[in-house]
Amino acid sequence: MSEKTLPDYLSSASTLQSSALAVNPAELHGLIAGMLSGGLSLNDDSWQPLIFDYTNEGMGWPDKALKVAQQILDVTKSELTGSSMELSVLLPDEDASASLFDMADGVADWVNHFISGLGLVGAKMNKASADCKEALADLEEIAKLGIDEDDDMQEQAILLEQVVEHVKACALTIHAEFGVKPSKDAEPSPTIH
Repeated sequence: MSEKTLPDYLSSASTLQSSALAVNPAELHGLIAGMLSGGLSLNDDSWQPLIFDYTNEGMGWPDKALKVAQQILDVTKSELTGSSMELSVLLPDEDASASLFDMADGVADWVNHFISGLGLVGAKMNKASADCKEALADLEEIAKLGIDEDDDMQEQAILLEQVVEHVKACALTIHAEFGVKPSKDAEPSPTIH
């Protein structure tokens, strides 16, 4: 796994909130992951205007919030284009004093914004393979996720972990079809004389 890690949820939430942005870290990460999975360019800042339009009526973000977004982008890009087939998901957790309900809401937020990110970059999901369409359909169902407070919380926690793993698998499936792969030309090839 890469040495880069996603920012801390609580400090990211504080930064985004103090910047008066109507997005939480789970939503921001889902949006960025969706944009990357839908074919966002890996080599420029074309993501910034899309995020500004989506979250802040086209206005730029304060530097601190932009740094959080850049860190999320960098980590997500390296995970999605790396060989590990692993994807981290930025969700509220015990460190953020999150309840199981908060975590489930975070998963739904992440998934909803992942789907929005696909739309923002114009991913042609109607032309996707059957596997990709199935992954999207699963995500659309997961976006409606909720936990019944009358259910066994321990069992619900285990199920939520399984749902998060399925979300990752769905995102990786979509990225495999639509995401931009790093070019082999990124590293200069040796000159043969």
